[in-house]
Amino acid sequence: MEQLRVREKAATRELDAIAAQRRRLPMVELPDYTLVGEHGPVRLVDVFQGRRQLITYHHMWEVGAEWQCFGCTSYTAQFTRLEFLEPYDARYVIVAQAPTDELLAYRDRVGNRMEWYSTYDSPFGADVDAPRGGAFAADVFLRDGDTVYRTWHTTGRGSEQLTHTFELVDLLPYGRQEAWQDAPEGWPQDEGTSVRWLAPWEVAAGSAGYRAGACASSGPPHFASSSCSRAAPTV
Repeated sequence: MEQLRVREKAATRELDAIAAQRRRLPMVELPDYTLVGEHGPVRLVDVFQGRRQLITYHHMWEVGAEWQCFGCTSYTAQFTRLEFLEPYDARYVIVAQAPTDELLAYRDRVGNRMEWYSTYDSPFGADVDAPRGGAFAADVFLRDGDTVYRTWHTTGRGSEQLTHTFELVDLLPYGRQEAWQDAPEGWPQDEGTSVRWLAPWEVAAGSAGYRAGACASSGPPHFASSSCSRAAPTV
């Protein structure tokens, strides 16, 4: 345990050093973009709502689809209280390459509590590496008066640092139970990398689908089968 604690402390200090380097990255000045929110068009500078700092999560989107990205939907569902950012002079919002009506209807359908903005008719998404049909991403911006600067961007597993989900799961003895995970022999592991992520309809229903008896065990009692039925509801 003590040897592990030494490594954990070293990792914490390394993350502090990485954050310090991130704060010194060159900033890129952006043009005056217009997005569309719940109350109509809004300039990017006004998305800050008077604050100096802004984080955007770029939600993957397939126009016209009944359910959107599993990962994006479940990932953003966890952010139900964001006022803790206010003392840091910051906001955190969702943007997506989606028609506004479709975007807001989906937000309400899955019960997401964040503020959403459409970039469907704006070059903003493409300019910050989140084009139509592109992957999810996260960006950070700094406002100086009416001038906005982009200060950081990430995608893929880089976005994990914005969530507490995986931090909590990684503390568990079984961890994420994903195929790539280094685990002791005989530990439960799924065949894929997202078997246990909440499906959009589960987010909408407020249920993970992993209730007692919901999945038939294919091994010892502590093994959860990755083949349990979690199909989308039929309409």
